[in-house]
Amino acid sequence: MKNLMTALLTATVAAGALTACQTTSTMPNNPAVVAQPLNSQVLQAYQWQLVDAKRMDGTRIAPLFYDAKKPLILQFATEVTNEGNYNRLGFMNTCNSMGATYAIQNGNVELSNMLSTKMMCAQPEQNFDDAALAIVQGKYSITKEANQAPMLTIQNANTVAQFKAVTNAK
Repeated sequence: MKNLMTALLTATVAAGALTACQTTSTMPNNPAVVAQPLNSQVLQAYQWQLVDAKRMDGTRIAPLFYDAKKPLILQFATEVTNEGNYNRLGFMNTCNSMGATYAIQNGNVELSNMLSTKMMCAQPEQNFDDAALAIVQGKYSITKEANQAPMLTIQNANTVAQFKAVTNAK
């Protein structure tokens, strides 16, 4: 009898635990944001259009949004030369022609050889260029929500910038 009572008690506790762990259909069906691998293939598959950039205090970096028709766009590509292959980052819609060499090190984008022409740009354009150079330095991550384009986030000690993936016009 003692064994029967122990078995019934164990079965009751197990059934209760399983019931408590079940999910119900009344829970919302929100797709989770999933981190994506950071590699040249993903970076080069799209152009990355700036959609938001803020300082750590939450204020928007206004110079990056002075002309809604010309958002900052980042273009990652591999340049093939006689001397070898080079990963390049190009900036689109800037006053000056700007770019850099990039490498992926320890899961992050490392920029080097930052280049820019030195045209005499009007104040809004020069502020845009300066802010663009500042926000691309930092920790890169790519996330994707179901049925949505990937998002590239670059965060440093002062800013967080978010870019949406757009069709690459190669």
